[in-house]
Amino acid sequence: MANPDEMPPIEDLLERHLPTLRAYVRRNLDAGLADRESTADLVQSVCREVLQSRGKFEFRGDAAFQRWLLQVALHKLMDRRRFWRARKREGLRVDGQRGAPSWSQDELGRLAVALGSPSAEAILREDLDRLELALEELSEFDREVIRLVRLQGLSHAQFAARMGCTEPQSRKRLFEALARLSLLLRRGQTGS
Repeated sequence: MANPDEMPPIEDLLERHLPTLRAYVRRNLDAGLADRESTADLVQSVCREVLQSRGKFEFRGDAAFQRWLLQVALHKLMDRRRFWRARKREGLRVDGQRGAPSWSQDELGRLAVALGSPSAEAILREDLDRLELALEELSEFDREVIRLVRLQGLSHAQFAARMGCTEPQSRKRLFEALARLSLLLRRGQTGS
């Protein structure tokens, strides 16, 4: 018989508490932050942070996990608010100078943040230019799945219906597109 205090896989815990996490983020997302980042992006960022921090959490039951998860979400929201207030206070602007005109600088900035850059405050023109160049190397389908699902918030079911594929194929393509984009960005950082 399994020990009730034994921690289930963290992925299962996240899946179980995902509706609560989404509701929490949606409820605590003020208009200023909502103009810059979507609920889906913030939720995914929290989940990524939880997965990366799995060794720091001592499982003491579902309720304790939920409290920890919502605490991580609260810190994420506060960090993102500070980030955008600092940008506004410093008068930082990101103006595109080249690349595909179909990607707005706002979309590029949101995507860079959503990809989990270690220091979002450091994302300035060079990083956005690198992101734009990496996006240009992706296929049109990869760019569309990233834009429509990650940035515009289409569900995988909606994207699948629009593109004539299945929902699992949509999920797989988004994962693969983000992985390719991540590799291209890492390659661009190292200059290789």
